[in-house]
Amino acid sequence: MYKINLKPFRDFLHSKQIGGVILLGCVCISLVIANSSLGSDLENLLSYEIGFGYYHFQLSQSVSTWVNDGLMAIFFLLVGLEIKREILEGELSSIKKATMPLFAAFGGMFVPALLFTIINCHTPTNNGWGIPMATDIAFALAIMSLLGKRVPTSLIVFLAALAIADDIGAILVIAIFYTEQLHWDQLLYAAGILVLLYSLNLMGVKKLLFYVIPGLFLWYFIHHSGIHATISGVLIAFTVPTNPEKNESPLEKLEHIIVNPVSFLIMPIFALINTNIPFEKSMITGLKSPLGLGILLGLIAGKPIGITLFSWLSVKFGLCRLPSKSNWKHIIGLGMLAGIGFTMSIFVSMLSFNDPTYQTNAKFCVLLASLIAGLSGYIFLWLIHKKQKTNHIRQQR
Repeated sequence: MYKINLKPFRDFLHSKQIGGVILLGCVCISLVIANSSLGSDLENLLSYEIGFGYYHFQLSQSVSTWVNDGLMAIFFLLVGLEIKREILEGELSSIKKATMPLFAAFGGMFVPALLFTIINCHTPTNNGWGIPMATDIAFALAIMSLLGKRVPTSLIVFLAALAIADDIGAILVIAIFYTEQLHWDQLLYAAGILVLLYSLNLMGVKKLLFYVIPGLFLWYFIHHSGIHATISGVLIAFTVPTNPEKNESPLEKLEHIIVNPVSFLIMPIFALINTNIPFEKSMITGLKSPLGLGILLGLIAGKPIGITLFSWLSVKFGLCRLPSKSNWKHIIGLGMLAGIGFTMSIFVSMLSFNDPTYQTNAKFCVLLASLIAGLSGYIFLWLIHKKQKTNHIRQQR
Protein backbone atom coordinates (compact mmCIF):
# COMPACT_ATOMS: atom_id res chain seq x y z
CA MET A 1 0.00 0.00 0.00
CA TYR A 2 1.34 3.44 -0.98
CA LYS A 3 2.34 5.52 2.05
CA ILE A 4 1.90 9.28 1.85
CA ASN A 5 4.93 11.29 2.98
CA LEU A 6 3.58 13.97 5.34
CA LYS A 7 6.96 15.33 6.44
CA PRO A 8 7.03 18.26 3.94
CA PHE A 9 3.54 19.28 5.06
CA ARG A 10 4.52 19.09 8.75
CA ASP A 11 7.63 21.16 8.07
CA PHE A 12 5.49 23.74 6.30
CA LEU A 13 2.88 23.72 9.08
CA HIS A 14 5.51 24.46 11.72
CA SER A 15 7.28 27.15 9.72
CA LYS A 16 6.72 30.88 10.15
CA GLN A 17 5.39 31.19 6.60
CA ILE A 18 2.15 29.33 7.37
CA GLY A 19 1.31 31.88 10.05
CA GLY A 20 1.59 34.65 7.48
CA VAL A 21 -0.52 32.73 4.94
CA ILE A 22 -3.27 32.10 7.52
CA LEU A 23 -3.21 35.76 8.56
CA LEU A 24 -3.60 37.03 4.98
CA GLY A 25 -6.35 34.47 4.36
CA CYS A 26 -8.26 35.80 7.38
CA VAL A 27 -7.89 39.36 6.02
CA CYS A 28 -9.58 38.32 2.77
CA ILE A 29 -12.34 36.43 4.62
CA SER A 30 -13.03 39.41 6.88
CA LEU A 31 -13.26 41.83 3.95
CA VAL A 32 -15.68 39.51 2.14
CA ILE A 33 -17.87 39.16 5.24
CA ALA A 34 -17.86 42.94 5.90
CA ASN A 35 -19.11 43.60 2.37
CA SER A 36 -21.79 40.90 2.40
CA SER A 37 -25.13 40.47 4.18
CA LEU A 38 -23.23 39.03 7.15
CA GLY A 39 -21.41 42.33 7.78
CA SER A 40 -23.97 43.65 10.28
CA ASP A 41 -23.97 40.33 12.15
CA LEU A 42 -20.18 40.51 12.50
CA GLU A 43 -20.42 44.10 13.79
CA ASN A 44 -23.00 43.04 16.38
CA LEU A 45 -20.79 40.16 17.49
CA LEU A 46 -17.74 42.41 17.87
CA SER A 47 -19.68 44.95 19.94
CA TYR A 48 -21.13 42.27 22.26
CA GLU A 49 -20.05 42.82 25.89
CA ILE A 50 -18.34 39.99 27.77
CA GLY A 51 -17.09 40.09 31.35
CA PHE A 52 -18.11 40.94 34.87
CA GLY A 53 -17.80 43.63 37.53
CA TYR A 54 -17.47 43.61 41.29
CA TYR A 55 -17.52 46.96 43.13
CA HIS A 56 -14.58 48.96 41.71
CA PHE A 57 -13.22 45.96 39.81
CA GLN A 58 -14.75 46.22 36.32
CA LEU A 59 -13.81 43.78 33.58
CA SER A 60 -16.60 43.96 31.01
CA GLN A 61 -15.46 44.72 27.45
CA SER A 62 -16.64 44.22 23.89
CA VAL A 63 -15.35 41.24 21.91
CA SER A 64 -13.20 43.53 19.74
CA THR A 65 -11.65 45.16 22.84
CA TRP A 66 -10.85 41.76 24.36
CA VAL A 67 -9.00 40.84 21.17
CA ASN A 68 -7.18 44.15 20.57
CA ASP A 69 -6.31 44.89 24.19
CA GLY A 70 -6.29 41.39 25.67
CA LEU A 71 -5.15 38.79 23.16
CA MET A 72 -2.80 41.23 21.44
CA ALA A 73 -1.04 41.80 24.77
CA ILE A 74 -0.01 38.13 24.52
CA PHE A 75 1.35 38.79 21.03
CA PHE A 76 3.37 41.73 22.37
CA LEU A 77 4.55 39.50 25.21
CA LEU A 78 5.93 37.03 22.66
CA VAL A 79 7.63 39.73 20.61
CA GLY A 80 9.01 41.30 23.79
CA LEU A 81 10.49 37.94 24.86
CA GLU A 82 12.18 37.57 21.47
CA ILE A 83 13.56 41.11 21.61
CA LYS A 84 14.93 40.56 25.14
CA ARG A 85 16.63 37.34 24.06
CA GLU A 86 18.19 39.08 21.06
CA ILE A 87 19.38 41.96 23.26
CA LEU A 88 21.06 39.58 25.70
CA GLU A 89 22.58 37.06 23.33
CA GLY A 90 21.67 37.73 19.72
CA GLU A 91 21.39 40.33 16.96
CA LEU A 92 20.78 43.26 19.33
CA SER A 93 23.48 42.35 21.84
CA SER A 94 25.75 45.27 20.89
CA ILE A 95 24.77 48.87 21.70
CA LYS A 96 25.27 49.99 18.09
CA LYS A 97 22.88 47.32 16.79
CA ALA A 98 20.36 47.73 19.61
CA THR A 99 20.01 51.51 19.21
CA MET A 100 19.59 51.59 15.43
CA PRO A 101 15.91 50.42 15.57
CA LEU A 102 15.23 53.37 17.91
CA PHE A 103 16.65 55.89 15.42
CA ALA A 104 14.80 54.17 12.57
CA ALA A 105 11.52 54.17 14.52
CA PHE A 106 11.86 57.88 15.30
CA GLY A 107 12.45 58.68 11.62
CA GLY A 108 9.54 56.43 10.67
CA MET A 109 7.25 58.44 12.94
CA PHE A 110 8.59 61.96 12.38
CA VAL A 111 8.67 62.10 8.56
CA PRO A 112 5.13 60.69 7.98
CA ALA A 113 3.69 63.06 10.60
CA LEU A 114 5.53 65.97 8.98
CA LEU A 115 4.24 65.09 5.49
CA PHE A 116 0.68 64.78 6.77
CA THR A 117 0.92 68.11 8.61
CA ILE A 118 2.24 69.93 5.53
CA ILE A 119 -0.57 68.58 3.34
CA ASN A 120 -3.33 69.11 5.94
CA CYS A 121 -2.14 72.45 7.34
CA HIS A 122 -5.11 74.81 8.04
CA THR A 123 -7.69 72.13 7.15
CA PRO A 124 -10.37 70.50 9.36
CA THR A 125 -8.38 67.24 9.24
CA ASN A 126 -5.05 68.57 10.55
CA ASN A 127 -5.63 66.73 13.86
CA GLY A 128 -4.97 63.41 12.10
CA TRP A 129 -1.17 63.82 11.98
CA GLY A 130 -0.74 60.78 14.22
CA ILE A 131 -2.47 58.41 11.75
CA PRO A 132 0.51 57.62 9.43
CA MET A 133 3.01 57.38 12.33
CA ALA A 134 2.19 53.81 13.36
CA THR A 135 3.48 50.47 12.08
CA ASP A 136 1.26 47.42 12.49
CA ILE A 137 3.82 45.01 13.93
CA ALA A 138 1.63 41.93 13.42
CA PHE A 139 1.00 42.39 9.71
CA ALA A 140 4.49 43.72 8.96
CA LEU A 141 6.12 40.66 10.56
CA ALA A 142 3.62 38.38 8.81
CA ILE A 143 4.62 39.74 5.38
CA MET A 144 8.31 39.53 6.31
CA SER A 145 7.87 35.91 7.42
CA LEU A 146 6.43 35.02 3.99
CA LEU A 147 9.86 35.81 2.54
CA GLY A 148 11.38 33.07 4.69
CA LYS A 149 15.10 32.61 4.14
CA ARG A 150 15.11 35.23 1.36
CA VAL A 151 15.85 37.87 4.00
CA PRO A 152 18.48 37.75 6.78
CA THR A 153 17.14 36.72 10.20
CA SER A 154 18.71 39.89 11.59
CA LEU A 155 16.33 41.94 9.41
CA ILE A 156 13.28 40.27 10.99
CA VAL A 157 14.67 41.01 14.46
CA PHE A 158 15.37 44.61 13.39
CA LEU A 159 11.80 45.03 12.11
CA ALA A 160 10.37 43.59 15.34
CA ALA A 161 12.47 45.95 17.49
CA LEU A 162 11.64 48.93 15.27
CA ALA A 163 7.92 48.12 15.31
CA ILE A 164 7.87 47.77 19.10
CA ALA A 165 9.61 51.14 19.49
CA ASP A 166 7.19 52.55 16.91
CA ASP A 167 4.16 51.16 18.75
CA ILE A 168 5.41 52.49 22.09
CA GLY A 169 5.81 55.88 20.40
CA ALA A 170 2.29 55.64 18.97
CA ILE A 171 0.89 54.66 22.38
CA LEU A 172 2.62 57.68 23.97
CA VAL A 173 1.25 59.97 21.23
CA ILE A 174 -2.25 58.61 21.86
CA ALA A 175 -1.84 59.01 25.63
CA ILE A 176 -0.53 62.60 25.38
CA PHE A 177 -2.45 64.05 22.41
CA TYR A 178 -5.51 61.85 21.85
CA THR A 179 -6.57 60.74 25.34
CA GLU A 180 -8.93 63.05 27.18
CA GLN A 181 -7.95 61.82 30.64
CA LEU A 182 -5.26 59.60 32.14
CA HIS A 183 -6.03 57.81 35.40
CA TRP A 184 -2.84 58.34 37.37
CA ASP A 185 -3.92 56.16 40.28
CA GLN A 186 -4.17 53.17 37.90
CA LEU A 187 -0.75 53.98 36.45
CA LEU A 188 0.67 54.11 39.97
CA TYR A 189 -0.71 50.65 40.76
CA ALA A 190 0.78 49.38 37.48
CA ALA A 191 4.17 50.87 38.37
CA GLY A 192 4.06 49.12 41.75
CA ILE A 193 3.41 45.75 40.11
CA LEU A 194 6.21 46.37 37.61
CA VAL A 195 8.62 47.05 40.51
CA LEU A 196 7.44 43.78 42.10
CA LEU A 197 8.12 41.83 38.90
CA TYR A 198 11.63 43.26 38.56
CA SER A 199 12.26 42.49 42.24
CA LEU A 200 11.27 38.87 41.67
CA ASN A 201 13.73 38.73 38.77
CA LEU A 202 16.55 40.18 40.90
CA MET A 203 15.79 37.69 43.69
CA GLY A 204 16.21 34.82 41.23
CA VAL A 205 12.59 33.63 41.19
CA LYS A 206 12.25 31.25 38.24
CA LYS A 207 8.64 29.99 38.40
CA LEU A 208 6.59 31.52 35.60
CA LEU A 209 3.44 31.60 37.74
CA PHE A 210 4.97 34.37 39.86
CA TYR A 211 5.28 36.52 36.72
CA VAL A 212 2.03 35.56 34.96
CA ILE A 213 -0.38 36.31 37.83
CA PRO A 214 1.02 39.80 38.69
CA GLY A 215 1.26 40.36 34.93
CA LEU A 216 -2.51 39.95 34.62
CA PHE A 217 -3.02 42.69 37.21
CA LEU A 218 -0.44 44.86 35.40
CA TRP A 219 -2.49 44.48 32.23
CA TYR A 220 -5.70 45.38 34.09
CA PHE A 221 -4.35 48.59 35.61
CA ILE A 222 -2.69 49.78 32.39
CA HIS A 223 -5.90 49.07 30.49
CA HIS A 224 -7.92 51.14 32.96
CA SER A 225 -5.36 53.97 32.99
CA GLY A 226 -6.31 55.13 29.50
CA ILE A 227 -3.12 53.83 27.86
CA HIS A 228 -3.31 51.05 25.28
CA ALA A 229 -2.99 47.83 27.29
CA THR A 230 -0.76 45.97 24.81
CA ILE A 231 2.27 47.79 26.20
CA SER A 232 1.89 45.59 29.30
CA GLY A 233 2.98 42.56 27.24
CA VAL A 234 6.36 44.15 26.48
CA LEU A 235 6.82 45.28 30.09
CA ILE A 236 6.12 41.78 31.43
CA ALA A 237 8.48 40.22 28.86
CA PHE A 238 11.41 42.30 30.05
CA THR A 239 10.94 41.07 33.62
CA VAL A 240 10.90 37.33 32.81
CA PRO A 241 14.29 35.85 33.76
CA THR A 242 16.69 34.14 31.40
CA ASN A 243 20.11 32.53 31.82
CA PRO A 244 23.28 32.00 29.77
CA GLU A 245 23.26 28.23 30.37
CA LYS A 246 22.14 25.66 27.83
CA ASN A 247 19.22 24.62 30.06
CA GLU A 248 15.85 26.06 29.06
CA SER A 249 15.31 29.40 30.82
CA PRO A 250 11.91 30.67 32.04
CA LEU A 251 11.97 33.14 29.12
CA GLU A 252 12.48 30.37 26.55
CA LYS A 253 9.89 28.16 28.27
CA LEU A 254 7.25 30.89 28.10
CA GLU A 255 8.17 31.56 24.47
CA HIS A 256 7.62 27.92 23.57
CA ILE A 257 4.27 27.86 25.40
CA ILE A 258 2.72 30.83 23.59
CA VAL A 259 4.34 30.80 20.13
CA ASN A 260 1.84 28.43 18.47
CA PRO A 261 -1.31 29.92 20.06
CA VAL A 262 -0.12 33.36 18.93
CA SER A 263 0.67 32.26 15.36
CA PHE A 264 -2.31 30.02 14.70
CA LEU A 265 -5.06 31.41 16.94
CA ILE A 266 -4.51 34.96 18.22
CA MET A 267 -3.21 36.49 14.99
CA PRO A 268 -5.94 34.98 12.74
CA ILE A 269 -8.63 36.21 15.17
CA PHE A 270 -6.96 39.63 15.22
CA ALA A 271 -7.05 39.77 11.41
CA LEU A 272 -10.68 38.65 11.23
CA ILE A 273 -12.01 41.38 13.51
CA ASN A 274 -9.84 44.27 12.34
CA THR A 275 -10.28 44.06 8.58
CA ASN A 276 -14.09 44.11 8.53
CA ILE A 277 -14.21 47.38 6.59
CA PRO A 278 -17.32 47.85 4.40
CA PHE A 279 -16.55 49.74 1.21
CA GLU A 280 -18.49 52.89 0.32
CA LYS A 281 -18.49 55.05 -2.84
CA SER A 282 -17.39 58.14 -0.90
CA MET A 283 -14.09 56.42 -0.07
CA ILE A 284 -12.81 56.82 -3.64
CA THR A 285 -13.28 60.60 -3.69
CA GLY A 286 -11.70 60.76 -0.24
CA LEU A 287 -8.40 59.54 -1.70
CA LYS A 288 -7.85 62.93 -3.37
CA SER A 289 -8.60 64.94 -0.24
CA PRO A 290 -5.81 66.35 1.97
CA LEU A 291 -6.71 63.66 4.53
CA GLY A 292 -6.37 60.86 1.98
CA LEU A 293 -3.17 62.21 0.43
CA GLY A 294 -1.63 62.79 3.86
CA ILE A 295 -2.25 59.20 4.94
CA LEU A 296 -1.19 57.65 1.62
CA LEU A 297 2.02 59.67 1.27
CA GLY A 298 2.79 59.37 4.97
CA LEU A 299 2.63 55.57 5.05
CA ILE A 300 3.84 54.73 1.53
CA ALA A 301 6.60 57.36 1.14
CA GLY A 302 7.16 58.87 4.58
CA LYS A 303 7.86 55.56 6.34
CA PRO A 304 10.66 54.28 4.04
CA ILE A 305 12.17 57.78 3.70
CA GLY A 306 12.16 58.42 7.45
CA ILE A 307 13.44 54.96 8.43
CA THR A 308 16.19 54.89 5.78
CA LEU A 309 17.28 58.50 6.35
CA PHE A 310 17.55 58.28 10.14
CA SER A 311 19.19 54.84 9.93
CA TRP A 312 21.77 56.21 7.47
CA LEU A 313 22.46 59.24 9.68
CA SER A 314 22.94 57.04 12.76
CA VAL A 315 25.43 54.83 10.90
CA LYS A 316 27.13 57.82 9.21
CA PHE A 317 27.88 59.40 12.60
CA GLY A 318 29.15 56.10 14.00
CA LEU A 319 26.31 55.69 16.49
CA CYS A 320 24.89 52.48 15.04
CA ARG A 321 25.70 49.53 12.82
CA LEU A 322 23.65 47.76 10.14
CA PRO A 323 22.09 44.39 11.05
CA SER A 324 24.36 41.47 10.11
CA LYS A 325 24.18 40.20 6.50
CA SER A 326 22.00 43.17 5.49
CA ASN A 327 22.58 46.23 3.32
CA TRP A 328 20.89 49.56 2.61
CA LYS A 329 18.54 48.01 0.06
CA HIS A 330 17.26 45.72 2.81
CA ILE A 331 16.62 48.75 5.03
CA ILE A 332 14.66 50.47 2.22
CA GLY A 333 12.54 47.32 1.75
CA LEU A 334 11.99 47.07 5.49
CA GLY A 335 10.94 50.74 5.51
CA MET A 336 8.33 49.93 2.87
CA LEU A 337 6.90 47.13 5.02
CA ALA A 338 6.81 49.50 8.00
CA GLY A 339 4.25 51.48 6.00
CA ILE A 340 1.69 48.86 6.97
CA GLY A 341 -0.07 51.06 9.52
CA PHE A 342 -3.38 49.26 9.72
CA THR A 343 -4.76 48.57 13.22
CA MET A 344 -2.97 51.28 15.20
CA SER A 345 -3.47 53.81 12.37
CA ILE A 346 -7.18 52.98 12.21
CA PHE A 347 -7.35 53.33 16.00
CA VAL A 348 -5.79 56.81 15.82
CA SER A 349 -8.22 57.67 13.00
CA MET A 350 -11.16 56.93 15.31
CA LEU A 351 -9.65 59.15 18.02
CA SER A 352 -8.78 61.99 15.64
CA PHE A 353 -12.22 62.75 14.22
CA ASN A 354 -15.81 62.83 15.40
CA ASP A 355 -17.13 63.11 11.84
CA PRO A 356 -18.06 59.58 10.56
CA THR A 357 -17.15 60.62 6.99
CA TYR A 358 -13.59 61.49 7.99
CA GLN A 359 -13.34 58.25 9.96
CA THR A 360 -14.54 56.16 7.02
CA ASN A 361 -12.22 57.87 4.53
CA ALA A 362 -9.26 57.53 6.89
CA LYS A 363 -9.94 53.80 7.39
CA PHE A 364 -10.05 53.18 3.64
CA CYS A 365 -6.86 55.18 3.02
CA VAL A 366 -5.04 53.29 5.78
CA LEU A 367 -6.19 49.97 4.31
CA LEU A 368 -5.12 50.95 0.77
CA ALA A 369 -1.79 52.40 1.91
CA SER A 370 -1.06 49.30 3.99
CA LEU A 371 -1.85 47.06 1.02
CA ILE A 372 0.47 49.03 -1.28
CA ALA A 373 3.21 49.16 1.37
CA GLY A 374 2.98 45.42 2.03
CA LEU A 375 3.05 44.43 -1.64
CA SER A 376 5.82 46.85 -2.62
CA GLY A 377 7.96 45.88 0.38
CA TYR A 378 7.55 42.16 -0.29
CA ILE A 379 8.31 42.49 -4.03
CA PHE A 380 11.29 44.79 -3.38
CA LEU A 381 12.90 42.42 -0.86
CA TRP A 382 12.14 39.40 -3.06
CA LEU A 383 13.86 41.09 -6.05
CA ILE A 384 16.90 41.90 -3.89
CA HIS A 385 17.23 38.22 -2.95
CA LYS A 386 16.77 37.14 -6.57
CA LYS A 387 19.47 39.54 -7.77
CA GLN A 388 21.88 38.43 -5.03
CA LYS A 389 21.26 34.79 -5.91
CA THR A 390 21.86 35.49 -9.63
CA ASN A 391 25.10 37.34 -8.87
CA HIS A 392 26.24 34.48 -6.61
CA ILE A 393 25.64 31.92 -9.39
CA ARG A 394 27.59 34.08 -11.89
CA GLN A 395 30.53 34.37 -9.47
CA GLN A 396 30.63 30.58 -9.04
CA ARG A 397 30.86 30.16 -12.81
